[in-house]
Amino acid sequence: MSSLSRELVFLILQFLEEEKFKESVHKLEQESGFFFNMKYFEEKALAGEWDEVERYLSGFTKVDDNRYSMKIFFEIRKQKYLESLDRHDRGKAVDILVKDLKVFSTFNEELYKEITQLLTLENFRENEQLSKYGDTKSARSIMLNELKKLIEANPLFREKLVFPTLKASRLRTLINQSLNWQHQLCKNPRSNPDIKTLFTDHTCAPPNGARASPVSVPLAAVPKAAATYTPLGAHGPFPPAAAAASANALAGWMANAGASSSLQSAVVTSSTLPVAPNQVSILKRPRTPPNALSLADYQNADSEQLMKRLRPAAHPTDEVTYPAPHHPVAWSLEDLPRIVACTLNQGSHVITMDFHPSHHTLLLVGCGNGETSLWEIGLRERLVTKPFKIWDMASCTSQFQASIVKDAAIGVTCVAWSPDGSIIGVAFTKHLIHLHAYQAPNDLRQHLEIDAHVGGVNDIAFSHPNKQLCVVTCGDDKLIKVWDLNGQRLFTFEGHEAPVYSICPHHKENIQFIFSTSLDGKIKAWLYDNMGSRVDYDAPGRWCTTMLYSADGSRLFSCGTSKDGDSHLVEWNESEGAIKRNYSGFRKKSTGVVQFDTAQNHFLAAGEDNQIKFWDVDNVNMLTSTEAEGGLPSLPRLRFNKEGNLLAVTTVDNGFKILANTEGLRSLRAFGSRSFEALRAHYEASPIKVSGPPVVSGISPNMSRVDRLDRNSPARPTPVLNGGDPSSRSIDKPRISEDIPDKPKPWELAEILTPQQCRVVTMPDNMESPGKVARLLYTNSGVGLLALASNAVQRLWKWSRTEQNPTGKATASIVPQHWQPNSGLLMTNDVSDTKSEEVVPCIALSKNDSYVMSACGGKVSLFNMMTFKVMTTFMPPPPASTFLAFHPQDNNIIAIGMEDSTIHIYNVRVDEVKTKLKGHQKRITGLAFSNNLNILVSSGADAQLFVWNTDSWEKKKSIAMQLPAGRAPSGDTRVQFSSDQSRLLVVHETQLAIYDASKLERVYQWVPQDPLSAPISYASFSCNSQLVFASFFDGNIGVFDADNLRLRCRIAPTAYLSPTASNSNTPMYPLVIATHPLESNQLAVGLIDGAVKVIEPLESESKWGATAPIDSGVGPSGRIPATSSTTSNQPAEPHSHPSR
Repeated sequence: MSSLSRELVFLILQFLEEEKFKESVHKLEQESGFFFNMKYFEEKALAGEWDEVERYLSGFTKVDDNRYSMKIFFEIRKQKYLESLDRHDRGKAVDILVKDLKVFSTFNEELYKEITQLLTLENFRENEQLSKYGDTKSARSIMLNELKKLIEANPLFREKLVFPTLKASRLRTLINQSLNWQHQLCKNPRSNPDIKTLFTDHTCAPPNGARASPVSVPLAAVPKAAATYTPLGAHGPFPPAAAAASANALAGWMANAGASSSLQSAVVTSSTLPVAPNQVSILKRPRTPPNALSLADYQNADSEQLMKRLRPAAHPTDEVTYPAPHHPVAWSLEDLPRIVACTLNQGSHVITMDFHPSHHTLLLVGCGNGETSLWEIGLRERLVTKPFKIWDMASCTSQFQASIVKDAAIGVTCVAWSPDGSIIGVAFTKHLIHLHAYQAPNDLRQHLEIDAHVGGVNDIAFSHPNKQLCVVTCGDDKLIKVWDLNGQRLFTFEGHEAPVYSICPHHKENIQFIFSTSLDGKIKAWLYDNMGSRVDYDAPGRWCTTMLYSADGSRLFSCGTSKDGDSHLVEWNESEGAIKRNYSGFRKKSTGVVQFDTAQNHFLAAGEDNQIKFWDVDNVNMLTSTEAEGGLPSLPRLRFNKEGNLLAVTTVDNGFKILANTEGLRSLRAFGSRSFEALRAHYEASPIKVSGPPVVSGISPNMSRVDRLDRNSPARPTPVLNGGDPSSRSIDKPRISEDIPDKPKPWELAEILTPQQCRVVTMPDNMESPGKVARLLYTNSGVGLLALASNAVQRLWKWSRTEQNPTGKATASIVPQHWQPNSGLLMTNDVSDTKSEEVVPCIALSKNDSYVMSACGGKVSLFNMMTFKVMTTFMPPPPASTFLAFHPQDNNIIAIGMEDSTIHIYNVRVDEVKTKLKGHQKRITGLAFSNNLNILVSSGADAQLFVWNTDSWEKKKSIAMQLPAGRAPSGDTRVQFSSDQSRLLVVHETQLAIYDASKLERVYQWVPQDPLSAPISYASFSCNSQLVFASFFDGNIGVFDADNLRLRCRIAPTAYLSPTASNSNTPMYPLVIATHPLESNQLAVGLIDGAVKVIEPLESESKWGATAPIDSGVGPSGRIPATSSTTSNQPAEPHSHPSR
């Protein structure tokens, strides 16, 4: 059901309640499954109307959906059983035992036997566990409290416990608006229209009259209710949990998949009873007995939700909550890369291109003659060319050897970078894929050759299932295969009935999956479990189709062409497995397959009719097009860089053009006339990081390396083969300066000095003495901001969806609401006898925004973010907790840094410390998990970093930070992984440092200096890890490029503080910084006086300053950098590239 249809149900519910159609209201709640009316549920449970209680529940969950559901039904049926025994109605008790409780015996036979034995007792209270059972009324109340906690914790009820905030009689209002509009369109409008029916459109009959003004027409058919539906309109819902999207995206497709998928039907069971041991189960983890449930069991329910979606049911639960809309960012046509920056001659037909994931001017090119080239667009130079060569013919299959003998011609079909940019994958038209290890700037080494498919390999991509970097391929043999980097085949997916044309690996939270398309127009989806496809759909056009996700992974697009030449560019509604938008602008008949790409979460581009055509992702009509000064083929191939400011487009003369926007041109100009040696120096100072264990560590040192460019002649490309003339591969270097009339301006540090130069909003607060802000977090959905103050109180602010802010995302343009539940509860931590000035507050938020865990010198408390209620407390001091971090894979596992320098690995579900990590000398001040590297990095007030293996919890490495001479180890040290987990940011009041995460070797260091000379109070990566925001004890905020810690912008305290605060004798500065999870230029600061502010650049600027040119010769402050590595932004220590 679409979101609008869902909202219509809410409007009908409100109308029915206002009109007192009570039974209809609850029937619709139950049948739609959109809103669970806790008040109604309580009434029926307290009245003992057990049949109605279970009937109502059935609209939302079933007994075996998950552990919480199982426990809910068990408690209800147990209470019904005990009441029958208490009435001495043995017959009814036996009936309940056999019909209702028998189902639980499968999960806990001993518990079922114990329940059965109660029949033998004259009074079941003789059982020790039931000795405190009171009368029926009190027992129901106790049970109901337990049920409410289970329902609130159950992910299937997420976002279904609060009715959306609606104005009274909203449906009437919409109908009145419709009638007004119809009246405005009347040819003969009357001043007092007589509207008698809603069954037909309104028109005013003659005689003539002037067009009337809008009127508010009451619905005379049904008198308006005097009272609104109070229980439903109390307050708006908490933002949709991030985890809801994780399971629902793929699950929605699966739920709607037709019966045409034979494999799917084989693994789905319609029984509500547990799956027999010999049956295939989607859910691989064992079921937990109902009596093992606890309120701390907050395990991620993605897999269980998938199983629920796959299971046919009489009352399927529609989990489509209000979707988190996409946050629109102001942009214009000028942001589209349409200016021809340069034309480069490859010398052979370009088939495929891919930009490096972090070096945005580095382009990988694959050609029809089998060669692969690497270009540095900033220099207009080809760094290396790798002609096709069979590395080990003996290891290839006889089929491949025979095909090569018959026809030696072989071409590249696809090239791809690994997510960290350390590996290049190349797929060929016959059997093979090649993996090259890449080391900047121009070193390609043979890593692996795989005879992957029979026939052509049509696509290649990288994925990360089970924390392991893998290669995914598809081919003419109708198969999809997954390989590790040692060439071991991990999975083979069978099910397509035609050659597989393309693949699209992706993940939603913890669910890894692959979309695939084949030449018969089928779309399928696969989990990494060898259990067949979960989706079987027809792609628009039913021929060649490719699929891509937007940069933020939230939107899915596909583009395909039919055999008749009709092209289809569409956006998919993942939750429903249906087409959401069908973009227009293609000519009626294409001569081949249209290629497309997407960038910046803003726009789409496709090559057709000798042009590049652009679309706004939110508008089906074509935005604009460009011929790129001519020379494009009828169906040009194209590829955006990751920043979206450069676009590579193929040409008819065996080359390609680079189109750029103003920002892209600026980045290309930054290269100026630098030589290849200058580029090498830059790359060697900023090596490519590997977001995982070194993937090429096992390569033999005897492996031959690819020819490098002659250092004395950087412009000369490597000689090519296949009889090509090297002289024909010259590089065309056009005039970039003529593309933009204004001359490039010298780089200057951006300085934000006044409130007029940025956007700032202060969080509203009604607390008299909130205490200094010690910790600050954005919710993962980006719609809320959570602050923990030194007085142990947590405050939550939420942005609502309005006309001015239709997405409901956090923004500095709108004042948010200081949010509290109706109960008026505050999230207040347990406070021990520790003096407040000695307390170290700590906080962590679950990935789905449902729970927050925090401490302020006392016990650690786990709060429900919907109700602010304390779900549980644990770890009483001493020692006190000083830092908290959820395990990225399991919300039940928590790393807790302690005041006594230990780290406790605590399992919430079983209330047990699994292990204690020892090594630090002072309190723990920072913890950061890396899921890719399987490590936990800890930092302490002893200025040391420790690396722990998260499988064995053994210490792998320890590092002492380099502090200024004479400085004793003290003060907080914080750690944070970049978004791709390839880099580690280390923050101390004396320095910022960037470490290579895989080796934990320091790459860059920056120390306070003019114009930011005060000690550092806090620092954090932006959401995309392209920037580092740092706050200082004098109130300044610095914005640094994360690649090299070059300062690009300074935000003065006068820009965001009031004149009184900025000029006061008492220093006013941020103690903590939080960065928005989706908007890379938005930050929030928590101040020493308890205030919280959100800061963004002006909409006209959209970002904080510009990147300093690499060879500008100026330091981060615009001055000559100091010679010492500890006082400049130069690399902290020399690094040589390891042999691969």
